[in-house]
Amino acid sequence: MSAQPLLDVRGLTKVFGGFAAVSEVDLAVRPGTIHSVIGPNGAGKTTLFRLLTGTHRPTSGTIRFDGRDMAGALPHAVSRRGLAQSFQITNVFPRLTVHESVQVAVLARHRRTWNLVAARPDTVSAEATELLSEVGLATVADAPAQTLSHGDQRILEVALALATRPRLLLLDEPTAGMSPAETGRMVSLVTGLAEARGLTVVLSEHDMDIVFGISDEVTVMHRGSVISRGTPDEVQQDPRVAEVYLGGEQ
Repeated sequence: MSAQPLLDVRGLTKVFGGFAAVSEVDLAVRPGTIHSVIGPNGAGKTTLFRLLTGTHRPTSGTIRFDGRDMAGALPHAVSRRGLAQSFQITNVFPRLTVHESVQVAVLARHRRTWNLVAARPDTVSAEATELLSEVGLATVADAPAQTLSHGDQRILEVALALATRPRLLLLDEPTAGMSPAETGRMVSLVTGLAEARGLTVVLSEHDMDIVFGISDEVTVMHRGSVISRGTPDEVQQDPRVAEVYLGGEQ
């Protein structure tokens, strides 16, 4: 596996007024890995993700993706370069069917790349069908998106992100609000996608069993800063992490 990071963040800082939500964060994510970013509520994880996707502009620091600087790039430009996010808050197209929702995402990708020749209705429909089969939603393709269970809606959000053909997928609390069965299904999907597609995944997740069970590397944030990074075993043995989660101020 290449040692060169696909995503290389250095000194990333975001200040709102006088408050540093993210402070001097370094993050190196190797291609083909699952890298979790964890920390208590208010640690800065969501702000970090918004900086990576272009929703927020950094106050300072650099974000390099596949060797190219993209700090401050607009969200559509970030997506076009191969970085996509599946959002924590369910954000599907409620009045469209599941299949139509994915078709919209596929068509949006073609338009962003001006590849309109490839955006024929039959091609778009076929790609949407293939994506739904890959994520396990083929049987509900004709159902209105708003009628899906919470777990299926979250999986649909992953399918919408995959429609952009990302090289790196950001997942913000993908199992939030899920039943144990739905959680297991999502975990299997994420690990399966990473293996089958060689997809790089950056994951924010509160369930530590999931984090330490599927991650290649873990970065721990607290009050906007990184306090620990390493393999799951190294992070679990770090006394600073135990202090934050068990004995320190939350």
